[in-house]
Amino acid sequence: MRRDGLSVLIPVEELWAGVTTLARQIDRDYGTTGVVVVSVLKGAAIFTADLLRALQVEVHRLEFVRASSYGSGTESSGDVRVTGTLETRHIEGRHVLIVDDIADTGHTCAAVTEYISGLRPASLRYCTLLDKPERREVAVQYDYVGFTIPNHFVVGYGMDFDERYRGLPAIYYFPDA
Repeated sequence: MRRDGLSVLIPVEELWAGVTTLARQIDRDYGTTGVVVVSVLKGAAIFTADLLRALQVEVHRLEFVRASSYGSGTESSGDVRVTGTLETRHIEGRHVLIVDDIADTGHTCAAVTEYISGLRPASLRYCTLLDKPERREVAVQYDYVGFTIPNHFVVGYGMDFDERYRGLPAIYYFPDA
């Protein structure tokens, strides 16, 4: 346990093994077609970087969108704002993989998928590092899931609480939250 009350949920070694396993699944599914990776900022930035280093499949482009529904709290508002500078010419007719940090209510997945679908990709799949299925409010499809976790508010490895804890190397939770 860290002095600020955080407990380790997924240690560094397990996290790296999970990222490698996801990369092998993605490599298998995309084979020689290549893929455009769209990272959901800010929480998925570190995961995306590590996933890209582990992939063997060709990544044609790396793009970013920003999706936010938490603000400075620990509960999703359900109102997701998606912003980005994706252009149709970068997505249309290409295989696209969305990379996100955590699957919670499903609102972010639904909003980002709708946004990118409007740019007419050849295919669209969704990868999330963490999944909390008991929190799901929207029926959505996650094609790649690194870890299924209990309903804890988590931080570290890019995920934050009010912009704190992003740089922690493992996944932590507040045991009393």
